[in-house]
Amino acid sequence: MRTTRNITVAVAAAAAVALGASACSAPSDVSSSGGRKADSSTPLTVAASPTPHGAILNFVRDKLAAKEGLKLEVKEFNDYNLPNKVTEDGQVDANFFQHKPFLDTYNKKNGTHVVPVVNVAIEPLGVYSKKVEKLSELTSGNTVSVPNDPSNEGRALKLLADNGVITLKKGVGSEAKLTDVEDAKGIKLTELEAGQVAPRLADVDAAVINGNFAIGAQLKPSTDALALEKADGNPYANFLAVKKGNEDDPRVKKLAKLLNSPEVKKFIEDKYTDGSVLPAFGAPQS
Repeated sequence: MRTTRNITVAVAAAAAVALGASACSAPSDVSSSGGRKADSSTPLTVAASPTPHGAILNFVRDKLAAKEGLKLEVKEFNDYNLPNKVTEDGQVDANFFQHKPFLDTYNKKNGTHVVPVVNVAIEPLGVYSKKVEKLSELTSGNTVSVPNDPSNEGRALKLLADNGVITLKKGVGSEAKLTDVEDAKGIKLTELEAGQVAPRLADVDAAVINGNFAIGAQLKPSTDALALEKADGNPYANFLAVKKGNEDDPRVKKLAKLLNSPEVKKFIEDKYTDGSVLPAFGAPQS
């Protein structure tokens, strides 16, 4: 597994500023709408979380892109808000890190216009702990952390409910909020930014961690997770995304084709043998 440098939110923000400065210094590369012009001779810059998205993109860049005449640059962010921001602003051409419910929530909240292009992979959420060996050991007063963004928090709460840690109101599923929890056990739920859940695992009794951040924290979902989200029928495929209007950029089409190629499928299956990342090719949900 490739080791990536953990980028803090502050550093990622600085990187975004640097990207912005670079974009401002080259106005000829930016359209009036804020997106980049579709110039197939220039590199396609993609914002991504390091693992597995950055790893997959780096494989494409190093092994496949040249054959398609694609110049690919990968900018890694360990944050769930900046990739969409810099895509909307035209500081990068695309991003790869998120699923549809997260993007829908982000666009609605921020008035942005980022759209999915092609599905690539699924990383199941898992429950991890350094203090208990099974979820049944969690008792009154124990604390469990969950990601604080609405879509992943709902998934996390459903996973906890499916495994008997908490109880949700009748009829509530992956759209659950903390106010939907009916917990007679006295479990305390705490919200953290998704990228901070894994680094602070030792501070709580258990945590629900996104697959990419679990991998980045050297956790193995197949052996370390006390419970793991099922991949079959999972609607949370991560996809390549662009600002609306850039879907037909020839470079984007080339990358979409490569990300759904047999070579990428084999790369994912060979690199993530524990099932923490699964190929999930095809068109995103409407």
